Amino acid sequence: MKRSIRTVVMGAAIGATALMAQQGKKGPAPKSQNELKAVQAVFTASQQNNPDGVITAAEDLLSKFKDTEFKDTVLMMEAQSYQQKGDKDKEQIYAERALAANPNNFQAALMLADVTVQGTREHDLDLNDKLAKADKYANQAITSVTAAEKPNPQLTDQQWADFKKDTIAQAHDALGMSAIDRKDWDKAISELKMATEGAAHPEPAYLVRLASAYQSAGKYDEAIAQAEKVMNDSQVPQQIRSVAQSVRASAVMAKNGGKPATQNAPPQVEINRQ
Repeated sequence: MKRSIRTVVMGAAIGATALMAQQGKKGPAPKSQNELKAVQAVFTASQQNNPDGVITAAEDLLSKFKDTEFKDTVLMMEAQSYQQKGDKDKEQIYAERALAANPNNFQAALMLADVTVQGTREHDLDLNDKLAKADKYANQAITSVTAAEKPNPQLTDQQWADFKKDTIAQAHDALGMSAIDRKDWDKAISELKMATEGAAHPEPAYLVRLASAYQSAGKYDEAIAQAEKVMNDSQVPQQIRSVAQSVRASAVMAKNGGKPATQNAPPQVEINRQ
């Protein structure tokens, strides 16, 4: 499931305004008219929802202006474009480059947390290393966005506060998925509760994963209650409601003396962060 449109639009707005509206203020500014045109080309392609155009324009900018102050933002936009194209490898590469250019780029850290944990499999020989890396990225995203200042005065304080809440919630969701992969159900429950309760615009997938963690922990009443919240919400896509229905059925069976499915990780509902 994709992130809420509200969050995607807000993220794009923050990136765009940080680039285009902060000239002469605390934010970066193009050093020449040619650089400004190159920057504008990247954002024009983004506004046109043209991932290939973003990639081409971004590479043109970075090749001509190697010391551009927009490096991490543009690299992050490339990473998002590769995400749109379904190229996980390049998504990770460009997110890593964005984070290397600016360790406080919380969007890059969050993307890397997601890519890492979603790319982890139960029998990976380096499972623990991957999950430790995912946790590091998620916590880095929380630290960076918590300290971040509002990038543009055109954003209201409430919009910025809500954006920060949603970003932090996404990071707790990644930490919850990491705990699920470790079969650490108590940790998963704790992190996913923070995701569901802390978000300004909570994702139904958070509730599904929370219900699954409760079910795997043997807390069947809580699992049933969380699953039913999703099932009873007509705004939730049918795919997510079907997963919630499956979790509820398993919890009911286990509660009534059937065999609980605590040996396996609960179903993951993938979310693409854009």
